[in-house]
Amino acid sequence: MASAPLLRMTDISKHFGATRALDGVSLEVRPGEVLALLGENGAGKSTLMKILSGAQSPDSGQMELDGDPYRPRSPAAARRAGVAMIYQELTLAPHLSVEDNIMLGQEVSRGVWLRRGEQRPRVQRALELLGHPDLRPDTPVQQLSVAAQQLVEIARALVMEARVIVFDEPTSSLTRKDVERLFDVIRRLRARGIGVVYISHFLEEVRQICDTYSVLRDGRSVGAGTLSGTTESQIVSLMVGRSVEELFPQIPHTPGEVLLTIEELSGSRAPQELSLQVRAGEILGITGLVGAGRTEFLRCLFGLDAIRSGAVTLAKIGLRSSPRRAIDAGLGFVSEDRKGEGLAQQQSIVDNLTLSHLKPYSRWGFLNLFQRQTAAREWMRTLQVKARDPNQQISELSGGNQQKVALARILHQQAQVLLLDEPTRGIDVGTKAEIYRLMGEAAAQGKAILFVSSYFTELLAVCDRIAVMSRGRLQRIRVARDWTEHSILQAAMGLEDHSS
Repeated sequence: MASAPLLRMTDISKHFGATRALDGVSLEVRPGEVLALLGENGAGKSTLMKILSGAQSPDSGQMELDGDPYRPRSPAAARRAGVAMIYQELTLAPHLSVEDNIMLGQEVSRGVWLRRGEQRPRVQRALELLGHPDLRPDTPVQQLSVAAQQLVEIARALVMEARVIVFDEPTSSLTRKDVERLFDVIRRLRARGIGVVYISHFLEEVRQICDTYSVLRDGRSVGAGTLSGTTESQIVSLMVGRSVEELFPQIPHTPGEVLLTIEELSGSRAPQELSLQVRAGEILGITGLVGAGRTEFLRCLFGLDAIRSGAVTLAKIGLRSSPRRAIDAGLGFVSEDRKGEGLAQQQSIVDNLTLSHLKPYSRWGFLNLFQRQTAAREWMRTLQVKARDPNQQISELSGGNQQKVALARILHQQAQVLLLDEPTRGIDVGTKAEIYRLMGEAAAQGKAILFVSSYFTELLAVCDRIAVMSRGRLQRIRVARDWTEHSILQAAMGLEDHSS
């Protein structure tokens, strides 16, 4: 007989003015179960988890924790009840030690004095349960890797005896090896009877670590079940609300003449003596492990990082770029750091979309604001950006819509070579499909695309050729059909190629 639910959320609804964010959403998590919470950006996942974590209150509906009514008035109340959140953006005090971060808000003290001798064993037990007794409690958190900092967050949840732990996009900044370590930790939590809610856009990860799933669409529950009896296409169809024949739209395009030539390019650290040619109408994938030099390569091309030696030629014009010169020459760059570098978060859609190319709206030193607004609206329609109007602040948009604005910017500036650094990271499957379509359409128009990605599946499906980097150097470059995920990983690790 199946165990009773550890967490039950029933008919949860939430309105923000006239907007209905949640409309009668229900889900259940049993002890020792990992539930995948799935849905496109804007489906209501974040609002539901904010209600669960006490950051917001529902307008209607009930919640139960271990059979008892549960209605936290604050995140602190939720933590005391046994519900912990592990956010994509970690909430640690970087200048404090591992121990102080784990015990923050639940210190063992007498008067104004911390009783470290009593709390230290609790910290060490939590780290041992996670399989990391080697993590020193006195180490400043700012000295740790992102993966180790994530462990500190999880240890904090264990010390406070959490019964339900929510992971929100936990692998977006992790290496493959760190992802496997995280999955080992989640399996340990499952073995201890802790209920886990796992939010991710990577369906391969979901199938690897989760037992069950619940899908939200437009603020409603549209499907739930066990993953073992459900196909990926069925889940995607539930998420996007339509039959999805292809996750990777194929837009016919034919590579033509060489447009971009890179000869012996070296940066201050990476890349090292990298040479390749990119053709007009070609999608060239660039991949490798974290630290391989993929991002540094694009930044050198765009003039953001210094070039130590080598030459870059675009349409037979030599480049020694600053970003301004790169834009003028026909290069467009979409950064992997959307929030910190890729977009001006406090400025409007129209500003972000047009600031790199104001010439069409400028006359005698004055801007034609009406013309600029009209153009922004047209680009928003073309790329299906969901927003109130062009004046809406970028930070108010979902991640997928922000990424569409970033792509619209380089298309608006009439770039002939698109440098795309992890353009699909952290966005839902429906928006990913739209971005693949836009890439294919750009290639069909004769643009060259350098597409950096850590997701081998999309590279194999979307690219014409794939180049693999390792330790700053280009290891191998082949047409996409001659690669497999295994051979890509082998090349990324710098191993010998034994394929025929």
